[in-house]
Amino acid sequence: MSAGPDEPSEPDGLDGLDGLDGLDGLDGLDGLDGLDGLDGLDKSFQLELPGAPETQPDPPVPSTPHNPPASSAPPKPADPQTADDWAAHLRETTPSAQTAALLGALEPKKLSPRGRIDALAVLERHAAWFAARQVHLLADIATHAETALPSNDGHIDTQLLNHGDYAVEEVACALRISNATATERLQIAKELAGQYANTLGLLEGGEICYMQARNLANACRVLEPEAAARVESAMATRMPTQATGQSSRALRRQVIKADPEGYQRRLELRTKEREIVRYPQDDGMITWGATVPAELGARFDQAVDAHATTLVVDDRTLSQRRVDALADLILNRPVLLSSSKTPTEAETPAGLSGRPPAATALVHVTVPLDVLVGASEDPAELKGYGPITALQARTIAFAEGTIWRRLITHPKTGLLIKTDPTTYRPTAEAEHHVVARDQQCAFPSCRMPAQRCDLDHIKEFDHDHPESGGKTVPENLIPICRRHHLMKHRGSWTVTRDSVTGITTWVSPTGHIYLNTPRNYAE
Repeated sequence: MSAGPDEPSEPDGLDGLDGLDGLDGLDGLDGLDGLDGLDGLDKSFQLELPGAPETQPDPPVPSTPHNPPASSAPPKPADPQTADDWAAHLRETTPSAQTAALLGALEPKKLSPRGRIDALAVLERHAAWFAARQVHLLADIATHAETALPSNDGHIDTQLLNHGDYAVEEVACALRISNATATERLQIAKELAGQYANTLGLLEGGEICYMQARNLANACRVLEPEAAARVESAMATRMPTQATGQSSRALRRQVIKADPEGYQRRLELRTKEREIVRYPQDDGMITWGATVPAELGARFDQAVDAHATTLVVDDRTLSQRRVDALADLILNRPVLLSSSKTPTEAETPAGLSGRPPAATALVHVTVPLDVLVGASEDPAELKGYGPITALQARTIAFAEGTIWRRLITHPKTGLLIKTDPTTYRPTAEAEHHVVARDQQCAFPSCRMPAQRCDLDHIKEFDHDHPESGGKTVPENLIPICRRHHLMKHRGSWTVTRDSVTGITTWVSPTGHIYLNTPRNYAE
């Protein structure tokens, strides 16, 4: 769905933004005059920078040759009968010691394809429950190690656990992990048990995984207790419905909102620690990169993508072309001055001194207008990274050469509802809208960037009778990576999208339902 440029157009109600051309005339934004035509909506801008649980009743114990039924009376119709029944029942039951004792009923060979998926979810919830039990134990070990007084008692418990270092060694040996990992596990356990009871309760109920609980404790460690409590409260309703990566992004946003000044101070300190990193890999390989501020990393990424498009098209994969583009940018683009020539004598291409012109790249930032003009310090969104501070967003916004595109988000849902790329024809506008709205492949577990995905009709387009088929409009389009696009059409998966909430519902061949929630620019 490609298209060429179109004549610029200005949507109604944005006349007061004429002063934004070339970033001049921001004085005209005082009081946000000129936005009356958009009352009730949260106005945002996308900037493109070139070069830049309660306990449930225990379930009945299944009958086995070693556990005959107590009565010969037939079971009630609602009681689980088959392995599939038990898998479905346990999936809806809060994990506990009683339900853990029933996991043996989930024999894979007795399960149908649908039952195996249910059983998989049951085991994952119980893994979270076991992790929570381990957290309680680790917290008690850590507390005892810190509070026990030195003693001459020869009892092994006192000798091994009356000092923190001894506790670390004991835990490391018992779990066969390193001392550093044991230290972290003990610290996380203390924080979850002592400060984040709600999060630990979600873990114990199998509603979230250990990684989500761990990420929350790590992220909130830099906050004051009151701010940390606000973050936990905000995340408690989000984490159970989010994948780990989604909750990590939402967590970063909540930390910024809870303490924007502290976040900025930490960013400045971390910026001073920027460095090149190298990690040896097997088979003669190495992972090479840099630890830099998020906005600089985004510019690196976009520059590599832009340069990759200039390479000769052959049988290389996209990943291989991006790596080769990086190598070319680093090794071949700079002009090396020979010892026999002075800088003025060396051949210097037009543009930057000693370097050829930089590849064109775009950095996308979504930022509410009140943040842009300094009236709010709420986080903005950096494409490919996630939440960034208001100051970072404004720095990118007012950088030389910034291109502006209007975005409008709904004030209550935070969903993107309108884009107005004034330099594109309508088909390109629809494509830009869908990519900006969803940002990633619409399949629940996929994180492929939307700009690398296919745009697919939810309701099929009728080539013979276009007027009666699905329309080519944002409401009927979703970005899907090539793998999931083929799976949707060949693998008996069905997809629907709620035009109000933006939630995409996928139904698998086994009949299970999975939801994918779109990016909420307000969270």
